[in-house]
Amino acid sequence: MSLRLNTDWPIENLPGLNATEQNQLLDFGISTTGALFKHGKTPETRLALASKLQLHLQYVNKWIALADLARIPSVGTQYCGLLLHTGMISVAQLAQTPTHILHQQTLRLQVATLQRRDLCPAIELVKQWSQQAGTFVTANK
Repeated sequence: MSLRLNTDWPIENLPGLNATEQNQLLDFGISTTGALFKHGKTPETRLALASKLQLHLQYVNKWIALADLARIPSVGTQYCGLLLHTGMISVAQLAQTPTHILHQQTLRLQVATLQRRDLCPAIELVKQWSQQAGTFVTANK
């Protein structure tokens, strides 16, 4: 089974980027989350990007993690920020985390920050995230 991944989310859809940062990335030819992820494949390229943008490496690392998670179709830019805040920093980590633990972390985050259990994604969606991440990791070995 081949999993087609959408790596072409517009950079302005990535959570956590303000308009100035978006424009800086666009000035460097980075217009999609896929392009951002490709530019940050190694620690050296991340450091170079942070230097070019004159930003702290921490911001670039965060954006790369978000872009990585956004590669999973059922996650996209809609849920990549939520996953990052639950502690997921990569597709590989997402694939290795048991669904029930990930759902519990997500629920805990929603209750702690929004005090709303009903906003937590359904266990079926969380399972889909894990399954697609697992398929992706396996396909890219």
